[in-house]
Amino acid sequence: MAEALIEADPDASEGALAPRFNTLVRKETCADVARQIDLGAVLKLGRSEMLSGGRRKEALLGDAMEAIIAAVYRDAGFETARDLVLRLWGDRITTVKADARDAKTALQEWAQARKQPPPKYTVVERKGPDHEPVFTIEAGLSSGETAQATAGSKRNAEQAAATALLKRLETK
Repeated sequence: MAEALIEADPDASEGALAPRFNTLVRKETCADVARQIDLGAVLKLGRSEMLSGGRRKEALLGDAMEAIIAAVYRDAGFETARDLVLRLWGDRITTVKADARDAKTALQEWAQARKQPPPKYTVVERKGPDHEPVFTIEAGLSSGETAQATAGSKRNAEQAAATALLKRLETK
């Protein structure tokens, strides 16, 4: 992925490429690629995982996509694995945002630039069954600004809360 990013933008600095790289290799992107090729349909799952929607779970799909890449690498070598990744990721490599920082990173950098400690993320509520929880998270700054968001995973709820707080801060 690093090689592809450098080829796509040879003049970019390491600091500019790092967030793009992180966006392209994170679990959510791997899960998106897995959905694109309908990898969930061919996963062998236990009964309880199937009943709980395992074929659509982001973590499971992301892990499965990584496993496919690793298997291709082990069986056919680096060149074949690289070609597979480049084919599957396609336009994502050239269209990834120049500022691809996730919201939590952007909020942390916002706080640090103002000599504040890092934001705190607090679980306000957790509801739903164990196999399909829903989290409400509050992102808060030491200066008192807060925002809440709800999502099907802590990570997604934290990201959404950070996004909401950044939007609130931009309007001030």
